[in-house]
Amino acid sequence: MVEQNGEIIAGKNPVLEALRSGRDMNKVWIAEGVKKSGVNELLDLARERGVIVQFVPKKKVDQLSSANHQGIVASVAAYQYAELEDLFTAAANKQEDPFFLILDELEDPHNLGSIMRTADAIGAHGIIIPKRRSVSLTAVVAKASTGAIEHVPVVRVNNLAQTIDELKERGIWIAGTDAKGSVDYRKMDATLPLAIIIGSEGKGMGRLLKEKCDFLYHLPMVGHVTSLNASVAAALLMYEVYRKRQEAND
Repeated sequence: MVEQNGEIIAGKNPVLEALRSGRDMNKVWIAEGVKKSGVNELLDLARERGVIVQFVPKKKVDQLSSANHQGIVASVAAYQYAELEDLFTAAANKQEDPFFLILDELEDPHNLGSIMRTADAIGAHGIIIPKRRSVSLTAVVAKASTGAIEHVPVVRVNNLAQTIDELKERGIWIAGTDAKGSVDYRKMDATLPLAIIIGSEGKGMGRLLKEKCDFLYHLPMVGHVTSLNASVAAALLMYEVYRKRQEAND
């Protein structure tokens, strides 16, 4: 079974038109044997827009679409992604200091949906995810979010490290979680313009992103399990931000 991360469009011209129109696209699959000379424009456009292109056996393309696909299919986003500026606008419209979530290679759609539910509940201004090695806005995510997907803007970026640098230039402080040599999360200063990085389910936060953090926090644990589910950890951190901001405003 091939996972479909959105609406599937088939055929060279439909895929080209989707790329030209700027529509959010997850991935393009091209059957092995299709002449590269015939898809040069498509490849160039995909490269310009940072869309992943994968050459696969024709059987996989057949699985993705029963239409006359000419050896080319694409998955376009089921839901519209936001721009980074939209997150700042959301904070400004509420007259609040920005509060964003950065998800480092989170791959479980149920975790993303759950995080979106909590983000909506506590009024976070948006979520940032990478284009590669990350779950996208799929129907499974939408169902797990129980409607929050319509209210929490999600930005998909080519490079998380570069995006963090941009956020820092715009006055956002970056926090992450680390079990060693870090501060109890209950001591965080949540009143700052803040973005919190949530690491992937298996590896946690990547080394490069950890080095870019202004603050590192840990979640105290006394049991036998050494880590929490990503959505649970995210919920605890988000509610701590919410609690401290509420106290500061009282």
